[in-house]
Amino acid sequence: MIYRVVIERKAQKEAAKIPVRYRSLIDETIVSLSSNPRPFGSKKLTEKEGYRIRVGNYRILYTVDDKAKFIVIYRIKIKGKSAYK
Repeated sequence: MIYRVVIERKAQKEAAKIPVRYRSLIDETIVSLSSNPRPFGSKKLTEKEGYRIRVGNYRILYTVDDKAKFIVIYRIKIKGKSAYK
């Protein structure tokens, strides 16, 4: 099953600030989410709806709509408490 992946504007702005060496890994991870939205290593968020997946020191936060086969990436932040706010 292929899911459609949408990256919100805020996440796009955050991704633009990430160093190039991490950006390619993040891009690969985002592409892989379309075929497997809950890969090994992804975790369900407790305080917010959605999931997170780790890419080095960065976190990709996203929601999954299984009925519509849709993934929305809403944050791409460096690890830390501020990533989940």
